[in-house]
Amino acid sequence: MIDQLREKAQNLPLLPGVYLMKDKQNRVIYVGKASRLKNRVSSYFHGARDTKTETMVSIVADFDVIIVQTEFEALVLENSLIKYHKPKYNIKLRDDKGYPYIRVDTRNEYPAFKIVSKPADDGATYLGPYAGRSVIRDAIGAVSKALKLPTCEKNLKRIIGKERPCLNYHLGTCRAYCQSADLAPEYRETMRVAISIFQGKTADLVEKLTNEMNEAAESLSFELAAEKRDRLRAVQTLEQKQLVIAGAMADTDVVGFHRGVAKSCLTVLHFIDGKLISKDYELFETPIEDDPDAISVIAMQYYEKRGVLPGTVYLPFATSDSELLEKLFSEKSGHRVSIFSPQRGDKAKLVETANTNAREEAERATTYEEKTLKTHEWLQSALKLEKIPERIEAFDISNTGATDIVASMTVFVKGKPHKKDYRLFKIRTVIGQDDYHSMAEVVSRRIARYNGEDSKFSQLPDIMLIDGGATHASAIQKVLEAAQISLPVLGMVKDERHRTRALVTPDGEEIGIYANPAVFALIGTIQEETHRFAIEYHRNLRSKNSKKSILDGISGVGEKRRNDLLKAFGSIKSIKAATVEELSKIVPKNVAGDIYASLRGETDEETDGEVNGQADGEADE
Repeated sequence: MIDQLREKAQNLPLLPGVYLMKDKQNRVIYVGKASRLKNRVSSYFHGARDTKTETMVSIVADFDVIIVQTEFEALVLENSLIKYHKPKYNIKLRDDKGYPYIRVDTRNEYPAFKIVSKPADDGATYLGPYAGRSVIRDAIGAVSKALKLPTCEKNLKRIIGKERPCLNYHLGTCRAYCQSADLAPEYRETMRVAISIFQGKTADLVEKLTNEMNEAAESLSFELAAEKRDRLRAVQTLEQKQLVIAGAMADTDVVGFHRGVAKSCLTVLHFIDGKLISKDYELFETPIEDDPDAISVIAMQYYEKRGVLPGTVYLPFATSDSELLEKLFSEKSGHRVSIFSPQRGDKAKLVETANTNAREEAERATTYEEKTLKTHEWLQSALKLEKIPERIEAFDISNTGATDIVASMTVFVKGKPHKKDYRLFKIRTVIGQDDYHSMAEVVSRRIARYNGEDSKFSQLPDIMLIDGGATHASAIQKVLEAAQISLPVLGMVKDERHRTRALVTPDGEEIGIYANPAVFALIGTIQEETHRFAIEYHRNLRSKNSKKSILDGISGVGEKRRNDLLKAFGSIKSIKAATVEELSKIVPKNVAGDIYASLRGETDEETDGEVNGQADGEADE
């Protein structure tokens, strides 16, 4: 099937257009655009792909293409087809993510704030869009309280002078406009101030209120001056707290993007008059598109749903579609929209801030299980395994000389260390430092214990990792082949900073892991843990052997008599120099004679010591 699709793709023209990938049921599962259809579509059927793309390609049964005249037409058509077909593997922003508005009909005598889903062509003023209804309610509450506007839903015109002032009036948070029709002009003026605040026009408003306050004071209208002063303070307080949300004409949007293991995130920081006034974000499944292509698709969906475009948009990646997006956004909004991808300076720092916000939102929304699953799916795809690998075993050798050579086996299950299955080995058959044969011995013993139905080695791994390169991996593969066991064996190759930079097959093919942070972190953790476990055992064994005494093994000398002799004479050298009579003062005469005779044949280079214990795990002696 892949060969047929590859041949079909090779016959496509080098023209702009849109391609539609289809499954066996002829359902459209992915829609994409291309400036050169042949190159783009062919790329799906050649070379390495990430897990999600690999999965999508594996179920592609056919594809169609639509050739257009320009790349701009391809951009518009792609967006239209995605909305129509809703393909499984295209980026889809949440359908339930609404961007409501505030509606104010200033033609009414007592205009009021109302929350609506979208604007209408009915002559009313619409403010927004906003991130959500709760955001709107909080903003309306804050502005109303500051300006002493009523927060009740009563029809003021109907109840003028018919009810007593409510508790809000007595608390100083409402002007009680319901008490007199004479307050109607003041009410409308206050609503105009509120609308200006929502539109982010606080600078002009502050200047206007300041002038009015000064004029009232000069004309000795102190009560009016005090009222203007209070209103001015309220506006300045709201400005300082940045409670104004992006209005219908935000000056600048700064877009951030983070590609997560399982979930990705688009974050948009909205600026008005150079001030950050709100943040919006969208979470979605990690796309199969490259980051610049993904940004183009997401940006189109985001602003189409939002319905409002700023004058300037800063994107986190330079994209070949930027000019096309500028044209599309400008046509949709009715005003010029400029798109930039700053690489340095203050604007680049703003983009980095947006990227940081996107990363935090994506990581917060992604569970450990999702991250682990995606990491192991990547390994499955990269290693071409039949199933997702869950159990990984890793081996390392530790030595500082020709003696006390040891090995460790660590086990990770679903990304977590499974310490009860850790094992330790002393090298038995290899003389001197020979990591290749030492590693082969350890794996041979591990497999022999498995074949012998040892319960401690009853489960084989899905992947076997070896600390070393292709030669190490090749040596282990031969051991497994001899035992008629088929397992993927990979060496863990370090970089100049001693970090695992790649996996290597027994044939020498390197599989880079730098590009996938989650896989890079997992393999690095496994290698460090395996090395730690081996070196701890090695140190403990050296400590044990360094403290062994040449007195051990002499008939009649146990731990107590050995310690008594060391305490009396101070060292092995002094014990060797002692006579039988001197030794007999500490131990029985017959034992003293055995010690005297034994030590006469020993050299001064012998060491003494005892076992210190071992790390978490069981030793296979």
